[in-house]
Amino acid sequence: MEIREDQITHGIRERVATIVGSRGPIPLAAWSPAEGRGSQLILVGHGASGSKMEGYVVALARSLVRTHGCCVVAIDGPVHGERRSDGHTGSTLPFLEFAQRWSADESLTDDMVSDWRETLDAVLAAEWVDNDAEVGYWGLSMGTILGLPFVAAEPRVRAAVLGLMGAAGPTRERLVSDAASVTVPVLFLVQYDDELVAREDAITLFGLLGSSDKTMIMSPGAHGAVTAESFRRSAEFLADRLSQVVSGSY
Repeated sequence: MEIREDQITHGIRERVATIVGSRGPIPLAAWSPAEGRGSQLILVGHGASGSKMEGYVVALARSLVRTHGCCVVAIDGPVHGERRSDGHTGSTLPFLEFAQRWSADESLTDDMVSDWRETLDAVLAAEWVDNDAEVGYWGLSMGTILGLPFVAAEPRVRAAVLGLMGAAGPTRERLVSDAASVTVPVLFLVQYDDELVAREDAITLFGLLGSSDKTMIMSPGAHGAVTAESFRRSAEFLADRLSQVVSGSY
């Protein structure tokens, strides 16, 4: 791993790094306590048109560090952020290019699962978290499209926040199949007025999750109008469930 930036601000250490992945560079950002290691590791998958440094990702990460002492790691998704060769930072082009690749690239999901696994390996090897730290995943929209299969495939992930996605789209069959393999505690967020994801499809995907501990929060508003309350509750959910893993409740 090559660490390109490393700074401490208001008690939070922020790193920007690149992992040498098996398929090429994996751009990464990480937040952790200024001193010592994170008590838990939370992996964050951003939505389409965003990046690892999207405003809500940074805000969520800092909140998790301050409130729960976590280490939080985000990586750029396909055709987003530093993975773009053209340096384009707007939201429309990455969104459209992702939609195109989602429809045409059958390896897209497996490639991202591999990237997340290699990221997890690298972060644990870097000793940014306690040796016994439990791992959680947080990802909405594209973060669920590509993150749900990762949670299903990776036994080191012990709790997840998913949502803003349903049993629909080009990889519907994959999402439906993998949902049954997600057996860890899940908090699932749905926007009642979502213009991109039909609420019926979202409810269907929630129902297919194999976890016996799963909770849905449905809030009014459009796709991108997730409330501050939902963000707070999602952070608390991960911290709580991962703590219960440590205590032996799960």
